[in-house]
Amino acid sequence: MSVLFEVADHVARVTIDRPDRMNAVDAGTDAALNQVWAEIETRDDIRCVVLTGAGDRAFSAGADMKAGGGLSGLEYWAAANPDGFGGISLRQTLNVPVIARVNGLALGGGFEMVLGADIVVASDSATFGLPEAKVGRLPLDGGMVALQRLVPRNIAAGIMLTGRMLSAADALHYGMVNAVVSADQLDAEVDAWVNDILGCAPLSVAAIKDTIRNTGHLTPVEARDLRRPALVAALQSEDSEEGVAAFREKRAPVWRGK
Repeated sequence: MSVLFEVADHVARVTIDRPDRMNAVDAGTDAALNQVWAEIETRDDIRCVVLTGAGDRAFSAGADMKAGGGLSGLEYWAAANPDGFGGISLRQTLNVPVIARVNGLALGGGFEMVLGADIVVASDSATFGLPEAKVGRLPLDGGMVALQRLVPRNIAAGIMLTGRMLSAADALHYGMVNAVVSADQLDAEVDAWVNDILGCAPLSVAAIKDTIRNTGHLTPVEARDLRRPALVAALQSEDSEEGVAAFREKRAPVWRGK
């Protein structure tokens, strides 16, 4: 299996399991990732996803350029997955938070998958890069369109026009990463973020993610007034009453996700 997928205690853990190939994504791995995201979307027992790569060298080196049967750049662009690289870099339909656990190199499509996450926790040895121009290609799956919306334009341009690497410390400085810790603290830091998410009402979290992902092109007032289904569901939920009741009664809320 090139992708490991397990669910426990409302948390899905998705691991690209090709450490011998720096967790590069070939056609089979891409298909497996897309299948995993599609399954997660159909399940109501998952409240958070952790995406990472196996081993301690790489999150993902992006597309496996050594795999046979590759498309030309134009063919790849014409047949682009609307959900982006690995089915996640541009995905808009996943209503649970995705945490990228960046344990090493995140290059090309690997970097684009990080851009598709909601929260990024990186090892202090992690590095990020979009080196496509160095091999005559383009960062088509989110790099060119998403990075400049996340970091200052000149920083995004500098990364893509030169193929230079970005350190974890610099990624944190530019607001691309939520936390940077030593490798031996990476899992503890990820788990802390997971636990904080699980402490929140599931429908509230879903509505917040939906709003962030789908209203960035609007003015604040337009975004506030948009009646997104996820927003309405959260406001009408039993959990919205439970949260207030628990606060008043000085107890932990019991979320039912409805």
